[in-house]
Amino acid sequence: MWHLLEPLHALLYYAPEAFDEAAALGYDTGERWPSYFAWRAAPLGTPGRDRVTSAFHSFSPAMVARYVPAVWDTADPAEVLAARLRAVDRTYRAVLGDDTVTGPDLAEAAALARRAAETAVPSGPSGPGARPLAEANARLPWPTAPHLVLWQAATILREHRGDGHLAAVAAAGLDPVETLVSFAAIGAAPEPVFESRGWSPAEWSAARDRLAARGLLHPDGTATETGRALRAEVERRTDEAAAAPWTALGPDATNRLADLLGTPWLAAIGSGLLPAENTLGIGKV
Repeated sequence: MWHLLEPLHALLYYAPEAFDEAAALGYDTGERWPSYFAWRAAPLGTPGRDRVTSAFHSFSPAMVARYVPAVWDTADPAEVLAARLRAVDRTYRAVLGDDTVTGPDLAEAAALARRAAETAVPSGPSGPGARPLAEANARLPWPTAPHLVLWQAATILREHRGDGHLAAVAAAGLDPVETLVSFAAIGAAPEPVFESRGWSPAEWSAARDRLAARGLLHPDGTATETGRALRAEVERRTDEAAAAPWTALGPDATNRLADLLGTPWLAAIGSGLLPAENTLGIGKV
């Protein structure tokens, strides 16, 4: 389900319509990072560098500091969130087409995805505070248009999975840069792709050395069997932590949603907007 939903969420970070909306707010769109940090962090309020660094995990603190908290000097979170929905509306209409956006299949998919998303952030010990990005997005009011409901549900569910993934890498004893180095080591993407997260060559090399000392990497930087086993355990824990919404939705409704997502997923992938190689490992098994 994550592989089906993630591209529908991620269009926001690459679509020209989203950059248009960001530019209208006053953001520099010569690079994608000012709007990325604004779009993704706005549900948290006006978070500072430390909170964003912690919640986003994979970005170097120095990179986060280049954009946060400066992004809130350009536009406040309420303005960013309103523009975010305008960006999604325009992007979905351009990429999926008006017939799909207004069609019954997408409306049904949106309703099912919302049902799953509404169970993603429970109350109790594992609820408030345990999943900061999922929780922040879940607190936002639901839009009325089905295609915007689908995007918001996809966002809650992907952040729910991401928050759980951070707990899994912490349990594996991996710090943020080690998380990326170990992921590159199993072939999730070439190392240069991970340069977008802002870690210096010295920081990357030091993380390699730490992982090698644990027996997780070969001298050439590829994962040992122990390293691959550790990453497999991280993914298993991530899947387990992400399972609750789909368990609540049930297998029949989940399978129905998967079928309904086929057309918009193909449109998102076929748009050419999303990078073929990415730090998330989409398409890798």
